[in-house]
Amino acid sequence: MADAAEIKNAEEQEAHQKNQELKARPIPRITIQCFCENEASAGVLQTVSEDRRLMKTHVNIQSGGIEAAIAYFANSPTPNLIILESSKTRDAMLADLDKLAESCDPGTKVIVIGHYNDVLLYRELLERGVSEYVVAPIEPVQVMEAISNLFSEPGAKPVGQSVAFIGAKGGIGSSTICHNVGWAMSEILKSEVVITHFHLPFGTLGLDFNQDPIRGIADALFAPERLDEVLLDRLLVKCSEHLSILTSPGTLEREYDLGEDACEKVLEIIRMNIPYSVIDLPHVWTKWSKMMILQADEIVVTCAPDLANLRNAKNLIDLIRGYRKNDNPPYLVLNQVGMPKRPEISVKDFAEAIEIEPSAVIQFDPESFGMAANNGQMIEETNNKAKSAAQFKELARMLTHQNTEAEESSKGSLLSPLLGRLGKK
Repeated sequence: MADAAEIKNAEEQEAHQKNQELKARPIPRITIQCFCENEASAGVLQTVSEDRRLMKTHVNIQSGGIEAAIAYFANSPTPNLIILESSKTRDAMLADLDKLAESCDPGTKVIVIGHYNDVLLYRELLERGVSEYVVAPIEPVQVMEAISNLFSEPGAKPVGQSVAFIGAKGGIGSSTICHNVGWAMSEILKSEVVITHFHLPFGTLGLDFNQDPIRGIADALFAPERLDEVLLDRLLVKCSEHLSILTSPGTLEREYDLGEDACEKVLEIIRMNIPYSVIDLPHVWTKWSKMMILQADEIVVTCAPDLANLRNAKNLIDLIRGYRKNDNPPYLVLNQVGMPKRPEISVKDFAEAIEIEPSAVIQFDPESFGMAANNGQMIEETNNKAKSAAQFKELARMLTHQNTEAEESSKGSLLSPLLGRLGKK
């Protein structure tokens, strides 16, 4: 019989598969009224309302279906979006919608949740101005994508993917892993990647890429109202054909008390203009750092194999799981494993305690990492035979949902289908 950890991992793998297909953008600041007929649909819509993509929206969920909506909007203005559930047959549903239309304000969009997979009904709903028809039972990712599609401007740029890196404890190499994985993403994808460092007083992003720019992220964070595509381009430092960095000052000339709105604005501008944004977060716990972790598309938690890291990582991963039920689980990286004379928690015990398997286990390699840091280069640039260089590439593929090297090799072999059949005989 499967234990709790195995069940949780299986559930997260299923969620991971569904989330890879999710194309929902963050939803703008709109009001949504939902009228459900059963508790199952109401529960799904409640889950949707708590998702990070609907952070700016106001959602109200009521029971009673279309009939309740007709009564409610007879004396109230309609919101930006109405979501209705109806288990009625085609003619009865259409009659109810015609009544509701008499109270609907221009510009209000409508999503109908029905219980019949009927093409004719779908066509008639569209002719009446219904924006989307979804057949029950519904799933959160399905509803979010439907809402997102309605409120995305035609021809708008796709929102870039964001990946946040944070260490379970200070000084365990989260920034180094972040920078190497960001660099690997740009090399593998051949697409624009920007690494942004939010450790303003002690950031190492410029040092790791041998850059010392005069301007950086502080210019954006302390004057977010001025930030646009043009200013962003001026602040970015080009490190390679596809990689740019937004560096931190690394000085103590002022205090850096960041605000949530400023951080959100900076990330929004980056996401709207760059396909991939890699966020290097310091080991702090503030409103803005929590917001940035929970709003990222993917999260990487870096740990060393000791008790303090285990406690902190478990707390952090449990919080992420609780807030992000419709997202991929966080990726766990164990770093500095095998340090001489240091008592360590085994990889197996660490994974069992946190109930998540590590995506990468990086061995203690002071020579390779020290040389790269002193030269202002990435590991692969100084020692492409280092095991960690291949691990950074593999993690970059995971985070961007590319095929891993093992998958590529199995697909690329002409004999693999034949060998697979022979192996079953």
